Amino acid sequence: MDLESVIRRNTIKEESWKTVLTLAYQSLGVVYGDLSTSPLYVYKSTFAEDIQHSDTNEEIYGVLSFVFWTLTLIPLLKYVFIVLRADDNGEGGTFALYSLLCRHARVSLLPNTQLADEDLTEYTIDNGTVPINKKNVGLGLKSLLEKYRVLQRVLLVLALIGTCMVIGDGVLTPAISVFSAVSGLELSMSKEQHRYVEVPVACVILVFLFSLQHYGTHRVGCLFAPVVLTWLLCISAIGIYNIFHWNPHVYQALSPYYMFKFLKKTQKGGWMSLGGILLCITGSEAMYADLGHFSQLSIKIAFTFLVYPSLILAYMGQAAYLSKHHSLESDYRIGFYVSVPVKLRWPVLAIAILQAVVGSQAVITGTFSIIKQCSALGCFPKVKIIHTSSKTHGQIYIPEINWSLMLLCLAITVGFRDTKRMGNAAGLAVITVMLVTTCLMSLVIVLCWHKSILLAICFILFFGSIEALYFSASLIKFLEGAWVPIALSFIFLISMYVWHYGTIKKYEFDVQNKVPINWLLSLGPTLGIVRVKGIGLIHTELVSGIPAIFSHFVTNLPAFHQVVIFLCIKSVQVPHVRPEERFLVGRVGPKEYRLYRCIARYGYRDIHKDDMEFEKDLVCSIAEFIRSDTSEYGLGLGSFEEDTKMTVVGTSASNLEGSIRMSEDDQQQDSHMEGPSELMEVKPSPEKVRKRVRFVVPDSPQIDFETREELLELMEAKEAGMAFILSHSYVRAKSGSSWLKKVVINYGYDFLRRNSRGPTYALSIPHASTLEVGMIYHV
Repeated sequence: MDLESVIRRNTIKEESWKTVLTLAYQSLGVVYGDLSTSPLYVYKSTFAEDIQHSDTNEEIYGVLSFVFWTLTLIPLLKYVFIVLRADDNGEGGTFALYSLLCRHARVSLLPNTQLADEDLTEYTIDNGTVPINKKNVGLGLKSLLEKYRVLQRVLLVLALIGTCMVIGDGVLTPAISVFSAVSGLELSMSKEQHRYVEVPVACVILVFLFSLQHYGTHRVGCLFAPVVLTWLLCISAIGIYNIFHWNPHVYQALSPYYMFKFLKKTQKGGWMSLGGILLCITGSEAMYADLGHFSQLSIKIAFTFLVYPSLILAYMGQAAYLSKHHSLESDYRIGFYVSVPVKLRWPVLAIAILQAVVGSQAVITGTFSIIKQCSALGCFPKVKIIHTSSKTHGQIYIPEINWSLMLLCLAITVGFRDTKRMGNAAGLAVITVMLVTTCLMSLVIVLCWHKSILLAICFILFFGSIEALYFSASLIKFLEGAWVPIALSFIFLISMYVWHYGTIKKYEFDVQNKVPINWLLSLGPTLGIVRVKGIGLIHTELVSGIPAIFSHFVTNLPAFHQVVIFLCIKSVQVPHVRPEERFLVGRVGPKEYRLYRCIARYGYRDIHKDDMEFEKDLVCSIAEFIRSDTSEYGLGLGSFEEDTKMTVVGTSASNLEGSIRMSEDDQQQDSHMEGPSELMEVKPSPEKVRKRVRFVVPDSPQIDFETREELLELMEAKEAGMAFILSHSYVRAKSGSSWLKKVVINYGYDFLRRNSRGPTYALSIPHASTLEVGMIYHV
């Protein structure tokens, strides 16, 4: 028996390691595409103009020493061993850090938060470690952040700056990667010919790259990992060849002594050249941002044992070649390709172009993901999000953003036509994101990990000082290309903050103008009008109270629906909400009013279902609530309170127990399920697109007469049809507001609102079933 246990345990370990190694292999194509491309342009950008090279190797050794220690301290030490541990239930990125802080300290600026959200499984405990309410040495810092709203805004702006720079990186990385890969054509043609060929070829590749985005990465993703693996093996093999063939003693440059010697000799020029050296860590943030697709261990293994040594060998090989070729100035200009043996240049050029496409693809996908997170948390206008894979989580496509990125990429490529200025721009975007991560990470160390403030100060001083040195070297080149990420980030930051500000003001107006419950109770069960069969689904941002839009219907229309559902779809500060915790359902008024409130909660990385699935889950949750509800609101008007108890109800797929389950006509029902336990079944209509949901209410002693009657009414209402009532809002600054507020609300927010999408579930609803009501918000 003991032997069997040992064998079983060993088998499980083998399977788990097999899974980890498979993920590590797959992460090459998604996570390390951008980072692996950097050898194409690091030396070329570094030796562009700032360093006057001499016949000695001090400058080359100094640059190699900087590259080695930068790769060792930032990606390896900071990200692999520290930052990757700060995952938000397996998710990473700038907004994951911000989400962690919002949960451990009440600094969230989301308007419709509820105490019930804190009961979510992913909200209360992080990785099964310390509960968030535990007292710690950072309690004073937590109280300070919760007390002053200005600090909360600073924290939000800091997260938005990091996000905007990621978007800027999504513009610059494809441009510099493709342009640098294509620059190898310079070796096979004259300078005059190359001038007219390089830019058009780069632009064609960029257009092709962005045109493929709507197919989704899953269709070509199987090729990504082999391409990156081939590229890494290629550059490491060339590096080893150059080391032994040209300069076996180049390993001496790994000593930190050569960094100080380099700066002492080159002085200001050496400091300014750090902006080019910085490019060796472009793509490092992807290790953390793409954490949700893989595991910590797989990302660590891939970087530590393959990516890191391959890059070091590649940079050492280039340095070894350059150390023996001082006479040709073009060697420094072209960078990577001159160190490639002549017979291998064309195959390496082909692999490099494929690698540039893969690296760009990873950055573009990451840009889509972070914009989706911003939109979910109310910091970006609603955009059309297309899920390109039904099997792989997180693979999305945003048409508006895709074509905007393409146009900006082409403008950068045609406008600059120079790796140096593109590198200056990309370097500033990369180092700014890293600085933001360092700042947020220091807060996570205190507030989330409950470590000493001294440890957080040491973290931010050590890594912050290194990144600040690179940041200053990049910022000094403002007029030489670094203005591009600043300009792009400024535009995106203003747009995101204006949207966030307008959203909060609109919600505050809704709260201030919601209808008192006494008004509803005074109307009686019929609401003073005729109640016709059907379900009226009223979309609102309110999580409590009656929206003002409802009073307009009741006072101006002669009839209204038999069943009314106030629906609120909101995002919470967790990456995912489990299906069994999706809905909060409650009543608005006594039972006989047939008014319900349903709050659908989604994490910032959750996929919103299509309208058919969502409609099915919504009705299912109402039915389950009716079945399990034991409250009595009909005893008297005085016994009813406005903020009624909400019940957590899962989606139909999560109702494994109880009396509700979904089944298809063409599927065989489970033999172990008893007949009386079925309240709902789905019968497909002749059209495959639309499914009809029908209730079957069984004769069961467990369901009392009132509950059965209420379920029958819900069944009849669903069979009669569902109407969607949406508010078409016009937001205006109220009289007496400052001129700045009037500009922000009347022009900025109004422009963004008119060009944004409506609720995701309402995109494919038939127009005949939709009713939009115009409302003017004076905020």
